[in-house]
Amino acid sequence: VQLQASGGGLAQAGGSLRLSCAAYGGTSSSFAMSWFRRAPGKEREFVSVISWSGGTIDYADSVKGRFTISRDNAKNTAYLQMNSLKPEDTAVYYCAAKRGVASMRDAQYDSWGQGTLVTVSS
Repeated sequence: VQLQASGGGLAQAGGSLRLSCAAYGGTSSSFAMSWFRRAPGKEREFVSVISWSGGTIDYADSVKGRFTISRDNAKNTAYLQMNSLKPEDTAVYYCAAKRGVASMRDAQYDSWGQGTLVTVSS
């Protein structure tokens, strides 16, 4: 499956953005979908994951209570609603997909989107 992320941009601290990840060439409902991010000068880190059914959801501690992951299998699309943004959320955000159970480990994902840049100003 091929993934295309969109929705990044510039936001002020305290603001909101919504990222989308559209899946092509497969049925996204067969896949767990995740978001990862890479901040400048840092390694890629897990942000959030949702299972194929939506029954399993998890977040990194740094985004809990601020970010919400969801998916619409009819549209083969996953979303990441980001509220109360902080400057430290500035990063390139990547969506990823894998068959089977949801995972927070990036090494287990074999399909990746191209990344979308989120910049949060203070």
